[in-house]
Amino acid sequence: MFPRYIAYGAVHALISVALGAFGAHGLKERLDPDMLAVFETGAQYQMYHAIALILIAFAASKLGERRGLRIGGRLINAGIFFFSGSLYVLSMTGISWLGAIAPIGGTCFILGWGITAYSAWRARFDN
Repeated sequence: MFPRYIAYGAVHALISVALGAFGAHGLKERLDPDMLAVFETGAQYQMYHAIALILIAFAASKLGERRGLRIGGRLINAGIFFFSGSLYVLSMTGISWLGAIAPIGGTCFILGWGITAYSAWRARFDN
């Protein structure tokens, strides 16, 4: 299960770098500065959480395949789609109601980090 998280993280990192470069070079003249900043925020958070997925996979190799790590990783993966995805689409289309989807992704991130932390904390008592 957890080697997939390394692959997910690597693919998200690849997409983040590609979209970040696209934003910096291809969208600079097409988007106003505020929307470009929204796009860049999506790319930054995608990269941060791509790295988190890879770290969760490595944590699982050390702590064992804990259910909490799996749930945390799934929530972080979902958060990338909801948070970063909605920011990408919002910035390029201007559809304002998409801004209401980003907090769903943010909530997924918060829950994912919290469950991951709790699972890692509990591992010290289980070993």
